[in-house]
Amino acid sequence: MPMSPLPARFEGDPEPLTIDLHMHSTASDGALSPEALLALCKARGLTHVALTDHDTLAGVPEAAAAAAREGLTLIPGTELSTQWRGHNIHVVGLLPQGVRGPLAEGLAAQAEARERRALKIAERLEKLGLENALARAREQAGSERPLGRPDFARALVAAGLVPDVATAFKKHLGDGKAGDVKSHWPGLSEAVAWIVAAGGVAVLAHPLRHGLTRRKRGLLLDAFRQAGGQAAELVSGFQNPDATRDLARQLQERELYASLGSDFHFPGGHLAPGSMSPVPRTATPPVWTHPRLVACVGAL
Repeated sequence: MPMSPLPARFEGDPEPLTIDLHMHSTASDGALSPEALLALCKARGLTHVALTDHDTLAGVPEAAAAAAREGLTLIPGTELSTQWRGHNIHVVGLLPQGVRGPLAEGLAAQAEARERRALKIAERLEKLGLENALARAREQAGSERPLGRPDFARALVAAGLVPDVATAFKKHLGDGKAGDVKSHWPGLSEAVAWIVAAGGVAVLAHPLRHGLTRRKRGLLLDAFRQAGGQAAELVSGFQNPDATRDLARQLQERELYASLGSDFHFPGGHLAPGSMSPVPRTATPPVWTHPRLVACVGAL
């Protein structure tokens, strides 16, 4: 079916956008299968989406088949974990050509790192009272995919040790807590290089969530751009409008494209596919106008 034309620029339109370029499925730490996620996207009126599971594209074939049935445009993607100056920084790769070149080896290394990290998280949570932590997290995952912190969070809830996932992160799994195991993720520039070499667009994920000062966020954006990064998420879920407008200025100064996404993981939370703060009026071009994505957006 023909797709409605995408806006060339953000104009602060109060009507909800039909685009979400950051979502997760059961291929990583999401609660819905790729097929169920795409069905929900269709029900919510979305037209153009990206599946960006952590360090994998395993869910993309199922998502692509579902997108074809639902009449949606799907951009294959992934969200890579990286390190920059001691901070865990995520980079979304929008990959119209799929996995190519060094990205394949990089994803394999990421999967191994996640397995080692899960073992360490399990050991620490067992000391806090979660018996058989690894098996309980695996039960929550429901598959043999690499485990993430949300799986352990749900295991803590199921064991009655915390009332909800938010509390699990606040007490045990969030930044600086016992379950916040720092893995040996690749450097920011290395991960960006994987994405660019695969013919993709590297997008700095949720830059407002790292607790950085404006100056340090600028340094991060500078390092990202120097590494070959092409875009950043101007809007990620719900965020302060003043901070969003300031971020738009920082992106425009560096000639970075602007992306947006809900970072959806599970139904019932405050986020849903397509739910996010309004996009401010800005001259920063949307990421879907990037030359590497135009053909994908128009053809899928």
